[in-house]
Amino acid sequence: MTFSDTYVNTLTALGLDSYATDEAASKFEVLYQSLVAFNSHTNLTAITDEAGVILRHFADSITAAPYIGERSLNVLDVGCGGGFPTLPLAIVRPDCRFTALDSTAKKLTFVAQMADLLSLPITTLPARAEEVALTPEYRERYDLVVSRAVARLPMLCELCLPFVKAGGRFVALKGADGEVELAEAEHAITKLGGKLVSQKSFTLGEAGGRVILEIEKVRPTPATYPRAFAKIKKAPL
Repeated sequence: MTFSDTYVNTLTALGLDSYATDEAASKFEVLYQSLVAFNSHTNLTAITDEAGVILRHFADSITAAPYIGERSLNVLDVGCGGGFPTLPLAIVRPDCRFTALDSTAKKLTFVAQMADLLSLPITTLPARAEEVALTPEYRERYDLVVSRAVARLPMLCELCLPFVKAGGRFVALKGADGEVELAEAEHAITKLGGKLVSQKSFTLGEAGGRVILEIEKVRPTPATYPRAFAKIKKAPL
């Protein structure tokens, strides 16, 4: 089976077939080969087999694409790591503008290389979320903020919601315990100016359960948030 076949079959099984175009498959194949090559000298992921990367990195990231909607949005990925979900989302939605934020500069090197190679609308931002979220240049400037596999939801909300503009949304890609995390984060969501508008639970094939939480920014985040990371970690809202 070719890479394209595996990609198309994986997305179709998840109901994401509208993103399974030949053009996208071609770019994802280049991304996969580049990821494996870069990972040989700089650790980005423990998953390197073709089917595993397509399912657990590419398809998992693309599950956030329907939340972008029809408009071209200004999107921020908090804690993007090796580029997920930023890179897959930029491939399937090249009309949007993406900012990939991570505190580890060497991971952003790969993201920047792929943005250049595949002509993707991505800007990298090597910084700590809790620090740049306090600056006027980035605070409450984004239509959509996404994050995947970074922290439990109470902490994640404090890191992400300050970036979301009024009327914008924060989409958290969580594992099977996402509903448990949501219960833990109810106070944080309200405190930070958010409101849960949707939650979706599904199975990502053999990768197991997933939960996507969509939070709307209904009022500005109080100026005192986010706090220093040590305080966020020690006493989550």
